[in-house]
Amino acid sequence: MLLASDATAPVFGWNLVADFQDMWSYAFMVNAFRAGLVVAVVCAVVGWFMVLRRQTFAGHTLSVAAFPGASLAVLAGFSTSLGYFGFCVAAALAIAALRRSGSEESAVTGTVQAFALACGYLFISLYKGLLEGPTALLFGSFLGITTGQVVTLAVVGALVLAVLAVIGRPLLFASVDPQVAAGRGVPVRLLGTLFLVLLGAATAEASQITGTLLVFALMVIPAATAQQLTARPGLSVLLAVLLALAACWAGLVAAYYRPYPLGFFVTGFAFAGYVLAHLVRFAREALGRRARPAALIGAAA
Repeated sequence: MLLASDATAPVFGWNLVADFQDMWSYAFMVNAFRAGLVVAVVCAVVGWFMVLRRQTFAGHTLSVAAFPGASLAVLAGFSTSLGYFGFCVAAALAIAALRRSGSEESAVTGTVQAFALACGYLFISLYKGLLEGPTALLFGSFLGITTGQVVTLAVVGALVLAVLAVIGRPLLFASVDPQVAAGRGVPVRLLGTLFLVLLGAATAEASQITGTLLVFALMVIPAATAQQLTARPGLSVLLAVLLALAACWAGLVAAYYRPYPLGFFVTGFAFAGYVLAHLVRFAREALGRRARPAALIGAAA
């Protein structure tokens, strides 16, 4: 209610110490920052592999699957977290089970996405409560994040990262060159299925922060930005984590002071970093092109 009224909404006063002390005096903001930390780290790492494997369409489909899951949870009156995780993991297993080859993956993914979206609209149409609930599911909200949700996100996130730590090297090999990896005895298909499940769990986590329609803010943009800046896997993953965390926390601060959806701010900050990364890359390429003629002239002399 504090943020819902313009008359009592917090005002940014440029006194950073006082402003942050005031903001962190609310339990829901502390929970939001904790949840943002967990979600940013998990989504950045999983999203890095997703971008590398060129499975962003699958990630988008799983984010769509979060929509009917959360909508059904609102309709039935049970935990939205259960709806998020249940539908996302189920959609990931469906995609993994129905696909037979790489050429069929897009068609299978699109089919699952269409059915999930239709189910979401059905559940929303059957919902007779206030529209604020479904709107928050679509575009994100930090007002309702509880300590229990933070614990759930932390446990699931730790499991996802632990599994990725175990399969990271073979998954990287299978992502870069699946044919050679299969010839070396790497279980490429099994790794692909397992990664889809991890992607579903990470998408379910991100949906609770950014909303189901703006999951890509944390799943794709930081990873794509990091891969624009460096080709070294370890450094790239670290950059993706830092970028996702910066976008998430900056978005939380902005949404605390302004009555606009959290997902918009997170996406806006992440997109600004992506554009800046492209400008840095273009500047490097331009300097490289200018340096080559000078080097050739010096060698000829």
